[in-house]
Amino acid sequence: MSVSTTKPYGAEASTRKHAWLASQLSFGGAPIGNLYESVDDASATTTITHAWQRGIRHFDTAPYYGYGLSETRIGDALSEMPRESFTLSTKVGRLIEDDAQQNSHADGFIVDGHRARFDYSRDGVLRSFEASLQRLRTDHIDVLLLHDIGELTHGESHAAILRQALDEALPAMAELRAQGACKAIGIGVNEEDVCLDVMPRFPLDVIMLAGRYTLFEQAQSQRVMARAQDGGVAILAAGPYNSGLLGGAQGPGKFYNYAPADEATIARAQRFYEVLARTRTDVGAAALQFPLAHPAVASVVCGLRSIAEVDQAAARLQASIPAEAWHALHDAGLLQEGVPTP
Repeated sequence: MSVSTTKPYGAEASTRKHAWLASQLSFGGAPIGNLYESVDDASATTTITHAWQRGIRHFDTAPYYGYGLSETRIGDALSEMPRESFTLSTKVGRLIEDDAQQNSHADGFIVDGHRARFDYSRDGVLRSFEASLQRLRTDHIDVLLLHDIGELTHGESHAAILRQALDEALPAMAELRAQGACKAIGIGVNEEDVCLDVMPRFPLDVIMLAGRYTLFEQAQSQRVMARAQDGGVAILAAGPYNSGLLGGAQGPGKFYNYAPADEATIARAQRFYEVLARTRTDVGAAALQFPLAHPAVASVVCGLRSIAEVDQAAARLQASIPAEAWHALHDAGLLQEGVPTP
């Protein structure tokens, strides 16, 4: 395969501060792990390849995404590309096991015969990391994240999980970084509080924060964004569309936080469409570009399932948005006071 000469999106801004990140627009790998609907192998491969050819050069995945399927597909597709031409992030904190009885798809992944089990022990981290290297067909990971710690996920077990994360998981990850097996370490979560719990107690390079610093909401991320900026911790802003709520071209989606959105949430989302329609601004483009204006954000991670979605994200990142669009959102009370805009 010939090597594309397309410049990685935002390469200058991202690589200047973070050598372990190849582009400001990142490929989110959950959808090609058969999240909510199946994607065949050929379609997944062409989507990943097309993303690389379009200049998207950071690819995010996790063992949990399709119980290894997302990692395998990304590894297979990118094995055709020079390793130095892209960067990878994956996660630890779950082990993938065979389970012939598993066909409930309760986690949202349309994959049978496997299951994911939480394991934040030192041994679990090392086992997960080695399995990811094999599936991704690489000898190193650029960004390694501890996945889904926090009360939102673990409820009453949160305190015990947090202790194990601090005592075992994160130190094991730091050792991998010291050995050169990964270049940066951090956490990948959906809530602010656990970030604030960890940051003063363990030095992180990066935090992947999903769905909390977005065009739709910033209230639940103000403290972590400020602390990250002050401490030089890079933010990977994932879930810019809030589970598709602001992803549609014509109006709000039906989901928010990985679940059906209630009427109040959809009504608030509709206001974004009404306000931005006055300046003929695509809501999805505004949602994709908004996080990148914050100085702590190194990349926006957008889940992509198809060539069409790749092309849409690439176009949205480069779309021209008039200054009056951001002013209109501020005037309508749809953005927090003081948040930076492009």
